Amino acid sequence: MRISSGSVFDTNVSMLNQQQASLLHTNQQVASGRRMLTPADDPSASANALQVSQADGTNAQFTINRNAVKSSTGMAEAVLQSVSTLIQDAKTMAVQAGNGTLSPADRKSVAGELQGRLDQLIALANSTDGTGNFLFSGFQGKTIPFVTTGLGVQYMADDGQRMVQVSSSRKMAASDSGADIFMRVKNGNGIFVTEASSANTGAASIGQGAVTNANMLTGSAYKLTFTSPNTYIVTDAKQGTVIPMGNSVVNEAGDNMGSPYVSGEAINFPGMQFSIIGTPEAGDSFSVSPSSNEGLFKTMADLITALQTTNPAGDAATGAQLTSSLSKAMSGLDRGLDRVLTVRASLGSRMNELDSLQATGEDLGLQYKQTLSTLEDLDYNKAISDLNRQTTSLTAAQKSFKQVAELSMFNYM
Repeated sequence: MRISSGSVFDTNVSMLNQQQASLLHTNQQVASGRRMLTPADDPSASANALQVSQADGTNAQFTINRNAVKSSTGMAEAVLQSVSTLIQDAKTMAVQAGNGTLSPADRKSVAGELQGRLDQLIALANSTDGTGNFLFSGFQGKTIPFVTTGLGVQYMADDGQRMVQVSSSRKMAASDSGADIFMRVKNGNGIFVTEASSANTGAASIGQGAVTNANMLTGSAYKLTFTSPNTYIVTDAKQGTVIPMGNSVVNEAGDNMGSPYVSGEAINFPGMQFSIIGTPEAGDSFSVSPSSNEGLFKTMADLITALQTTNPAGDAATGAQLTSSLSKAMSGLDRGLDRVLTVRASLGSRMNELDSLQATGEDLGLQYKQTLSTLEDLDYNKAISDLNRQTTSLTAAQKSFKQVAELSMFNYM
């Protein structure tokens, strides 16, 4: 078999190129620390590594989302903590204002302090997070939620919650509706509200009362009117018809002459009771109606107005009117504080869940990185051994080629 010199050269050059390519590939692996430089190195492992890498990237994004939600939630909780303290201060000032030794000037001074608290409350309700979004504006992060108008403080945003994906199967709110926290607070005792007419001239005040039997509540509104300092009648506020009470006095003709009034004695309505204290005048009236939503801002504004108002009927009427207003305000502030504490508990629950999800995400990220390391990282012991072997093999091939290349018949002629 005859082999040409050209074939010998071509074959040796091809083998040297292959060995140099293998040596270069191993050298690149050692330099990069990666076993797979291209998908061709291990197609199956490369496909698995791509999936794991994408999952790790998604998990990293969830971590960023969780940190953002935790930041805004923590800020909201801090703001509501300040709101809780503010409401408690307002309640303390309301108790102080009820001191009978205070002069009208003193009460106006307390009203001035309460006005400062009201302004502070509005500012807290309009708080923003670190990115300039309002904490309590629902979906509309750039819309200021509470604006003071001629009708009082109005909510200008919506009822939504900005939801953020914090794990593969969990979305969490990064904002809250300010209407739910500050505007939708049940007035009175939360079930019904009592109120004295501003036209009263007597010295009687009404308390907020309590529910005696929830099953008997009718949901109707009533008006209690004194026909004399010692008797009263009750009418349906909507129909205007007189409602007979259990202690109503009926004359021989069957006419309802009203019910006897005793200061401080419980007055029972279907499912509820309250008391009126003091001496009323004929024509004085009090209303009893189902509780409705009333903003914390209005509760404080009404309290400020009550402290600044003097009844033209005299000090006794002013004192009675103030006592009724203070009772209503205290109940409203209690309901508002309950609402804020409920939301704070919800925020705390969210933060606990975020901590748990964060710990799970960190563990998951570690597992992803370990899996990627198994698929991609280089076994240095094997790589160095291969590099030494390939270097030795290439050196031997080069020396062999040199000797073969020097073989020529002309060397012997």
